[in-house]
Amino acid sequence: MSENENYQDFENPQDTGTTMAPESGQAQEGETNVLLGKGLDIGTANIAAAVQTPEGSVAIHLERNAFLDIKGDVYSKNMLTKLKVPYVVHNGKMVVIGESAFELANIFGRETRRPMKDGLISPSEVDALPMIKLIISKVLGEPAAPNENCYFSVPAESIDADNNVIYHQGLFEGMLRKMGYNAQAINEGHAVVFSELAEQDFTGIGISFGGGMVNVCVCYKTIPALSFSVCRGGDWIDKNVATVLGIPVSKATYLKERGVDIRSPKNREEEAIAIYYRNLLNYTVTNIKSRFESSSNMPTFPESIHVVCAGGTSKIEGFEDVFRQEFEKVDFPLDVTEIRRAPEPLNSVAKGCLVAAAISD
Repeated sequence: MSENENYQDFENPQDTGTTMAPESGQAQEGETNVLLGKGLDIGTANIAAAVQTPEGSVAIHLERNAFLDIKGDVYSKNMLTKLKVPYVVHNGKMVVIGESAFELANIFGRETRRPMKDGLISPSEVDALPMIKLIISKVLGEPAAPNENCYFSVPAESIDADNNVIYHQGLFEGMLRKMGYNAQAINEGHAVVFSELAEQDFTGIGISFGGGMVNVCVCYKTIPALSFSVCRGGDWIDKNVATVLGIPVSKATYLKERGVDIRSPKNREEEAIAIYYRNLLNYTVTNIKSRFESSSNMPTFPESIHVVCAGGTSKIEGFEDVFRQEFEKVDFPLDVTEIRRAPEPLNSVAKGCLVAAAISD
């Protein structure tokens, strides 16, 4: 896709959620009260941007990280126009991005195309970069000032897969700089700590349960002592549920997101979702314990710590209870005061990136 290709239908992102807690360090009376800097969570399943509003709150612009191509015929064009679904034309086909693509895929029994896989840019998706640039442009917008800080999330190195995080990070650094931002990468789990553990002096364990990965960061007073990821997440659950039930992956995703309580599944579909969720949580806490015990440079925590979970995969009903159950099965080497989920788990990483961007000035 050329730099000048028309995508005006996506120029005005919609706010999908707002937190009313004002950021620290606002300007004094007579000065602008908008801090420069933006946060960007580049997730496998969703992309979210966090920006400060003139009122001092934080606005989140969110879009599903997916697209669907449709034949560029008159019938399809009329259908999309009638349904008021925005699209772009790319390589002779009409392309729908984001949540609209997911909805259409379920209507027509198709699978969406995904720019990212397992937490990284997909090597097998030829249109990954132009499509993800459209989505990022939609949620992030233009810089408020030249070279505005934009902290964006990147995964940590995985302990169960050989992934190339360096290439992934470099791609988005270059993309954001071309958009006029001063791009800085921050580990996804570290961003959760910035967002959710301010009252604990940014000390504890932040865990981001994303679509492609689970990212973990053990942090002491803002300094990450241990960061790693495992290549299982929401997509891993969806793929396995789809396999055992014999349904499309997009259908499994829909079943998971429509309202399931993994503490008390009510049918075969929900039982499958609950089984794979519990397996994912056990796998995660077991690896946290193993990595913690094998690391030679862990700090000494004088007090018991907090564990906070975030990410879209943690939104499901019953997540906290099941996570605690699996955590209690392992003999964790640290005293843990509290295990909780972020109040807005889907927005947590983007907000943490925004905090990092704001305090870096």
